[in-house]
Amino acid sequence: MIDILRREFVYIWYYFDVQLRQIFPYWVLGMVLGSAVSVFAKEKIHDAVRSLSGRKLGAFGVVPASMLGIASPLCMYGTIPLAASFSRYGISDDWLAAFMMSSVLLNPQLIIYSAALGTTALVVRIVSCFLCGIIAGLLVRFCCGKNLCCGKDGSFFRFGAFQEPKSRDTDPNIFLRFLKNLGRNIKATGLYFLFGVVLSALFQRYVPADTMTAIFGGNEAFGVLMAATIGVPLYACGGGTIPLLQAWLSDGMSMGSAAAFMVTGPATKITNLGALKIVLGAKNFILYLAYIMVFAFVTGLLVNLFV
Repeated sequence: MIDILRREFVYIWYYFDVQLRQIFPYWVLGMVLGSAVSVFAKEKIHDAVRSLSGRKLGAFGVVPASMLGIASPLCMYGTIPLAASFSRYGISDDWLAAFMMSSVLLNPQLIIYSAALGTTALVVRIVSCFLCGIIAGLLVRFCCGKNLCCGKDGSFFRFGAFQEPKSRDTDPNIFLRFLKNLGRNIKATGLYFLFGVVLSALFQRYVPADTMTAIFGGNEAFGVLMAATIGVPLYACGGGTIPLLQAWLSDGMSMGSAAAFMVTGPATKITNLGALKIVLGAKNFILYLAYIMVFAFVTGLLVNLFV
């Protein structure tokens, strides 16, 4: 019995070590870049969003709003109060929807993580998140334009008493400010990252590659739907899912299935859902979930068809 346990430990440690060596540099670089953006560029990004209020861009405003959402380093609980302040600056709901949607799905830190999956997966993730934000903004514009899905005040969102979040990067020494932000980043994601590597090692040891190929491989719609569905319970942290995706892709997961997982995962992360339920209300929250599942499914099918 002891020999069996020792053998299994050696196997799992081997997979863990290989996966960690492959992913760790991207995780470290993502931490450094994420903290650098948060400390040195966050206010400039958010000022750029505020500046949109004085421009007559119409529906085209969802494009820069979605781009700035991806560039923003804030999590959802920081993004919602910020969006509430943008609303008070006069930013329209469709632009806010584009900003918030893309901000939920992607940030500079996660872009670096995703580079570990290869150039194709990285491009697919950036493009799909960018388009998801744009389409969400256009849908909100159409719905509110037709007085659908909006409250009595004509607003899609229910920001209520949300106030703009106070920055935690206040140390007068800019180097210490960066180090403190980096420490918070490591504390917030480190355990999830290690858990993802462990889970990936277990998958590689005990789940046959042909099983992954049968479920998530090929161009079958079933594989895409399954990937979109498992993204809901499995996604806890962006950095923690990269090792899993890397292992699944090497075991035969199609790029379309991976794309679907990368959309539904962050969009339905339990902490994000709790915040979104408050700001959207019950009816719009259900519409949000439906939109995410449909977008992820269609995106997965299109990626499998063209990539």
